[in-house]
Amino acid sequence: MAHAAPRTIQWHRPMTSAEHDLHRGALIRALLLGLVYGVWAAMMKRDTGPVTVGNVFYGILCGVLFAAVMYGLARFGPLLMRELHAAAYGVFAGVAVGYLHSLTNQSVLRSTVVGLFTGIGVGVMAFYRYYTRED
Repeated sequence: MAHAAPRTIQWHRPMTSAEHDLHRGALIRALLLGLVYGVWAAMMKRDTGPVTVGNVFYGILCGVLFAAVMYGLARFGPLLMRELHAAAYGVFAGVAVGYLHSLTNQSVLRSTVVGLFTGIGVGVMAFYRYYTRED
């Protein structure tokens, strides 16, 4: 009688090349958008004055934080329900745009309204995307 050979225990499944490309694409996308966000924030903070070391570090800090949050959402967002995933992207976009708008020396209320409407728009679009591409 033939018996199956004992199998070693796998604690995680190996990553396929398609999954590796998705994670790599998410990292590249996050880094590029973080670069754009950091440069934009540094330019707005500078307010047509001279470029200083503080402006450069401020831009780097904003870009790194933006890229880290965006990569985290791209990596761990699919584990959430589609409603929470869309809401997370909406909140992230609303906070990011509202913060950039606050750097223009407008009122806090106006920055909040701009961030709120941006977040609602991005959240609705993300929910539509996740709802129509459901498994």
